[in-house]
Amino acid sequence: MVDVVDSATRSRMMSGIRAANTRPELKLRRALHTRGLRFRLHDKSLPGRPDIVLPRWRVVIEVRGCFWHRHQDCRLATKPSTRPDFWEAKFRANVERDKRNVGLLRDAGWRVAIVWECELKARDIDAAANAILTWMQSDEGMLEIPSMARPVGADSALLS
Repeated sequence: MVDVVDSATRSRMMSGIRAANTRPELKLRRALHTRGLRFRLHDKSLPGRPDIVLPRWRVVIEVRGCFWHRHQDCRLATKPSTRPDFWEAKFRANVERDKRNVGLLRDAGWRVAIVWECELKARDIDAAANAILTWMQSDEGMLEIPSMARPVGADSALLS
């Protein structure tokens, strides 16, 4: 399928896609800050430069885009119809890099929370922030919102 916009327009559109300070990330940061949490952003000394770093608790929070990071069974994780081989390789590399970075963080003693973009769009941001606070007080090493165990859009409560 031929692209519906010219290459200059496509380039401008793609350059607007951010790796940091995305809307979902800003919403979550605001909610966490309101709850009294203070954090660092995009720490270059940690694998993958996590979005939110809470050194006091040895916690990192990654806000992942469903499209780029391939959120399983999510309606936002579509696949472009043009250049399927390129996109498949790109997505596979992203997922492998995510797994590697989480492993490195866990091996270094960090607890990791992953918050998917669709959750921050579909639900009350306060629910996600409260789930993170509850998780931080537990001994669990990982948190994923929404849990991969439940379908996106299900009415069940957030993973705690």
